[in-house]
Amino acid sequence: MVRSMTAFARHPCETEQGTATWEVRSVNSRYLELHFRLPDDFRDLEPHLREHCKTLLSRGKVEIFLRFQTSGSAAGLSVDQALLQALKKASDEVQAVMPETPPADTLTVLQWPGVLIRRAPDYREVQETLLSAFTVTLQQLQLAREREGQALKSLIMERCQRVSALSHEADAIMPVALRAQRDSLQEKLSELRQSLDSERLEQEMLLLAQKADIAEESDRLRTHIREVMAILQRDEPIGRRLDFMMQELNREANTLSSKALHNDLTRIGVEIKVLIEQMREQVQNIE
Repeated sequence: MVRSMTAFARHPCETEQGTATWEVRSVNSRYLELHFRLPDDFRDLEPHLREHCKTLLSRGKVEIFLRFQTSGSAAGLSVDQALLQALKKASDEVQAVMPETPPADTLTVLQWPGVLIRRAPDYREVQETLLSAFTVTLQQLQLAREREGQALKSLIMERCQRVSALSHEADAIMPVALRAQRDSLQEKLSELRQSLDSERLEQEMLLLAQKADIAEESDRLRTHIREVMAILQRDEPIGRRLDFMMQELNREANTLSSKALHNDLTRIGVEIKVLIEQMREQVQNIE
């Protein structure tokens, strides 16, 4: 299965403590790079998340976000009863001495430092729910990477078929190119009013044909293309293998272009190099 390294997934979930939302973004990278942005209360989840990512992903820069909105019921507010009783006693004493003073209202009492006690929620109860939700998010990310990967696979295979067809076209043009080169050589000799015996001319043309022969490069191009298409069928990370094959294809294309004896061969060489470069750019996104 061909998988892209570029994908995005988002998954919300409800817990007893509040609403959580996972977001995972992935882009291409030479290695697996994991970056976590978690609320402080959930930092201890990171080792579990990291190990889970490593079981499914092998390459890519992956950014993992967790947003958590605490519900009102999880606020954890209580009143310091001892302090409240002390404030009431003090208020009663003031009222006894100064009866005209209005008694303190409830809101004023609650604003007194220390009356309200805020207890931090215990999030350990929701960690299993969050980990399960993260698993769903990661699965969604994998599906997105696979869909993108299948699109990349189709694009690469189309270009492989085109390169193979062009190499066959170059083979067919080669005899025509050699005849044109022979005619050109004879024409130049005629213009110079020099003669060259037929045996010597055949020897020169044989040497030229040997130097300009592209059969070996064409064969290797098609062999590499078959290997690329075979790699695309593997159910494993294949990005690095494909990147190596692009280098080999480019090497053969450069050699073929350097041997071009005809405008059509030059055109084919350029077109093959363009197709290989297009494949190389796509391969950079494959896991």
